[in-house]
Amino acid sequence: MDMAWFEEMEGRIPTGEVRTRFAPSPTGYMHVGNLRTALYTWLIARHSGGKFILRIEDTDQGRLVEGAVEVIYKTLKECGLTWDEGPDVGGPVGPYIQTERKDLYSKYARLLVEKGGAYYCFCEKAEAEEGAPFEKAEDPCRNLSQQEIDEKLAAGVPYVIRQKIPHGGQTTFHDAVFGSITVDNDTLDDNVLIKSDGLPTYNFANVVDDHLMGITHVVRGSEYLSSAPKYNLLYEAFGWEVPEYIHCSPVMRDAHNKMSKRHGDPSYEDLLEQGYLCEAVVNYVSLLGWAPKGENAEREFFTLDELSQVFDIAGISKSPAIFDREKLNYFNAHYLRALSPEAFYAAAEPYLKAAVRAPQVDLKLVAPLVQGRCDTLLDIAPQVDFFDALPEYGNELYCHKKMKTDEANSLEALNAVLPVLEALPEWTYDAIHNALVGLAERLELKNGRIMWPVRTALSGKPVTPGGAVELCQLLGREESLVRIRKGIAQLGG
Repeated sequence: MDMAWFEEMEGRIPTGEVRTRFAPSPTGYMHVGNLRTALYTWLIARHSGGKFILRIEDTDQGRLVEGAVEVIYKTLKECGLTWDEGPDVGGPVGPYIQTERKDLYSKYARLLVEKGGAYYCFCEKAEAEEGAPFEKAEDPCRNLSQQEIDEKLAAGVPYVIRQKIPHGGQTTFHDAVFGSITVDNDTLDDNVLIKSDGLPTYNFANVVDDHLMGITHVVRGSEYLSSAPKYNLLYEAFGWEVPEYIHCSPVMRDAHNKMSKRHGDPSYEDLLEQGYLCEAVVNYVSLLGWAPKGENAEREFFTLDELSQVFDIAGISKSPAIFDREKLNYFNAHYLRALSPEAFYAAAEPYLKAAVRAPQVDLKLVAPLVQGRCDTLLDIAPQVDFFDALPEYGNELYCHKKMKTDEANSLEALNAVLPVLEALPEWTYDAIHNALVGLAERLELKNGRIMWPVRTALSGKPVTPGGAVELCQLLGREESLVRIRKGIAQLGG
């Protein structure tokens, strides 16, 4: 075995800085828990002035989805999680795609065999899937002589390489969130490290890659806590330094169920399609299992740059986090309201155009009316669709206790309004406003007695963005008069 090659690989490893990695499998979408892992990993690196590495773990070929790598790139870029090294930007310890490192894993597996930390398994169970039950005590291959191994290899007998877990004793590992955890070695199975197709399993590849890429902090879900002792034993068998583990409790749909794409829980892309802003999602996800300390303890809203300044591993909670849609709506509403009018219109335009196709309606004037009334961008269409077509509505909408209107006096108001609006020389906001307010003054009525019937006739809705004057202005003269005449007819006039 060429030890000089291994020494050269060791010499490439960057040192002296915090280095974190996000290592997703390209399965087609970014679920919320995955996004949170990426975010925390990025924040640890940025808070320390270190490096954030993107690595694609594609050794499970059966789960790969075409175009999924592009989804990963797109999601991270949209969220502002820029990477310093990765498949597309390169770096000192590439390649950054696991299938392009295939030969490397085999060499390290054979080295581990020589060091006594792994063995060739030629048993019928050698083809067992990763994670399938396997008792190390049952495997006679653990005790084959070197001559027997050489003969089987020369004869082309299929094999996998398995980790050689010590019999007896205990393994202790430390996690930044859960503290020190000790397990009995006899409870650990001999993991497959190299499969019969020559590709590594996740359990082996991530350990080798984390070491060779100089990763100092490993962030992953708490479901991997049970695997951590096996990772430690691999590090120890190689004689490598163990990185700091940060295991995060799951993001839950409710108190009993994890979020799951299979059960209809949203991915990051789903949330965007459901009208949420990227910045709101990132801010909300940052607080799913982490809380700021000190002077920021009660604070909720952070930009990504602010998060990178205040993020502390000590703030990560052991308790599972509940994905609360109402809380996300609260965050999103805050971000929508904080947008400049131009930025809000840019975000809202596709939703406005889908809901309102009437050519006379100026969508740039509609947008300010709904900006303060939306939790998500999907809330826009139900509020403005009446501009496109007047819905069927009941006369009870004309009855408003506070405005002191009923069907009879609403009919009187519309009959009085119609000739006033028909006679307007120009159709502007000020002209419409002055005409309606002036009419109320002449009739010695409160403004609401005129405005409410007009608003109802124009919208057919109990609640509208904007009042009677705005609706008249936006609908235009012709459509406004048509709808007022329709209201008069519907009220029996």
